[in-house]
Amino acid sequence: MKRGKKYIESAKLIDRSVQYDPEDAVELVTQTAKAKFDETVEVSVRLGVDPRYADQQVRGTVVLPHGTGRTVRVLVFAKGDFATAAQEAGADYVGAEDLVEKIEKENWFDFDVCVATPDMMRIIGRLGRTLGPKGLMPNPKSGTVTNDVAKAISEIKAGKVEYRVDKTSICHVPVGKASFGKEKLLENLKVLIDAINRAKPSTAKGVYLRSVVIYTTMGPGIRINGLKF
Repeated sequence: MKRGKKYIESAKLIDRSVQYDPEDAVELVTQTAKAKFDETVEVSVRLGVDPRYADQQVRGTVVLPHGTGRTVRVLVFAKGDFATAAQEAGADYVGAEDLVEKIEKENWFDFDVCVATPDMMRIIGRLGRTLGPKGLMPNPKSGTVTNDVAKAISEIKAGKVEYRVDKTSICHVPVGKASFGKEKLLENLKVLIDAINRAKPSTAKGVYLRSVVIYTTMGPGIRINGLKF
C-alpha cells in the first residue's frame, strides 16, 4: 500500500518492535497527528476470547471522563412524558412511528445513536435489518433501551462509548481527539481498558489483553504493553 509523506514521517517516530508504556504511547500518538483536521484517536484491543460462543461475548459501555470530542446526534423513540423528557434532556430528534417511516421511506440516517423506551421496541423492531448493520439498533446491553431517557441522553452527550468484540476478537473504540493532549487521552484510555478488563468473561482462558494498539485517523498504529494498565 502506498503511503503519504506525512504517514511515512510519523512512522519513523515509532519502533514497531516495541510495546510502549501507555504514557509513552499516548505522547507518541499526539505527535503522529499531522492532518489538517483534528484527528480522532482510536484504540483496537485484541482479546483472548472466542466470540463464536455466547459466554465469551464482550460488550459494554463506559463514559469517558473527557468525552470523545464528537458532537453526537441522538434520536429517541418515545411517546408522551418520555418524549417530553427526551426533548428537555437535549435529544436531537424525538418521535415514534413518524421517525420509523422516515428511516424506512427516506433512508434517513442523520443521527449517531438511537435510544428507545421498552414499549417502543415493538414498533421499531422492523428496523432491525436497517439499523442493526450500522450499529444503531437500540439495545438493553448498551443502555439504549430504557425508560430513563434523560440519563441515557446525558451520558451519551457526555462521552459514553460502546465497546464490543467483533468476529476477529477485536474491540475498536474512539478515546478522544488529538487536540485533547496527553493527559486527557491517557485518562480516557485507562478508563476504557479498565472497563474492558472488568468485562472479562469467566470462561476466557490464558492472556486476556492480547494486544492494544492506539492510532490517529491518518496515522500509524502504536503498540501498547497491556500489562502496564
